[in-house]
Amino acid sequence: MQDVSTTAPTIAEVARLAGVSTATVSRALAQPEKVKARTRERVIEAVKATGFIPNAQARNLRLQATRTVILLVRDISNPFYLEIYKGVEEAAIDAGYKVLMGDARDDDERILRYVDMVRERHADGLILMVGRFPEILAKRSRLPPIVVALERLPGLNLPTVKIDNHAAARSAVAHLARLGHRRIAHIAGPMPDPMSLDRRDGYLAGLADAGIAADPDLVVEGDFGLAAGRAAIRTLADRGASYTAIFAASDQMAVGAMGELRARGRHVPDDVSVVGFDDIVLAEAVEPQLTTIHQPRREIGQAAMALLIEQLSGRGAPSDLTLSTRLIERASAAVPPKQAR
Repeated sequence: MQDVSTTAPTIAEVARLAGVSTATVSRALAQPEKVKARTRERVIEAVKATGFIPNAQARNLRLQATRTVILLVRDISNPFYLEIYKGVEEAAIDAGYKVLMGDARDDDERILRYVDMVRERHADGLILMVGRFPEILAKRSRLPPIVVALERLPGLNLPTVKIDNHAAARSAVAHLARLGHRRIAHIAGPMPDPMSLDRRDGYLAGLADAGIAADPDLVVEGDFGLAAGRAAIRTLADRGASYTAIFAASDQMAVGAMGELRARGRHVPDDVSVVGFDDIVLAEAVEPQLTTIHQPRREIGQAAMALLIEQLSGRGAPSDLTLSTRLIERASAAVPPKQAR
């Protein structure tokens, strides 16, 4: 796993990497026409690799604090992030910071721009809640202050607040198996997203625990959104798959699936039981109310901000904090129909 420093890179490091003097680096950046093209290219590559900020104004800004942090999420329209934002903001206000929320939209360029906002000192630090990290950033030897929340970014050793997605998914399937279900479908998140893989693998482990053979036809990939839940039910129907229960990797997909089942004349939980993941406000708003995995979202936000404050104060070394989840039993899951037992 790559160790990433959060201290500001220096011109001397750029010079060492490029194999030139610091004076040549300065000249290549300030008066590029006076430097040979090949040397200039080496300097520019070294600047990119180290994350060095070349202009004097940016160097001066490094000495100042904006008292602002950014919470960067996958999809700003997803209600899942609201409680997390509240937790981040509560901890931030207590420490004298304000919080901006950014929308990554699964776009490397957008993620890069937000990271560079911090690197250029338009903000002091960043809480990442995205399932990807642009390769150009992963290759940098130094990054600005960053904390990862609820995501797994392989190859990077950054402070992280997380849950055990595998164990949580396993417990959801165990609950359905205890009720008597043997044909349990899974609406997965986007692959090969690490969070989606962890929840899918937890689903498979839950089946194995119950002595249930896995059926690839019962696994459908989604994107965590409502529409994906509806589409998954249509896909299962097209495959002719028989099932009495569904474990969805997000509440939004679970609710979408419930809507499509209803449209097809199937009742929850009389015909099909449904279990979600997240425990967002929709889980209690739908009828029947959704059985789901509860994540302590406000505490996750508070913990992520606390780790970021440790970094910003110079006390934080890369570390992991794992918070607990629990199964919330509501009305959407019940024993399977008699003919299916």
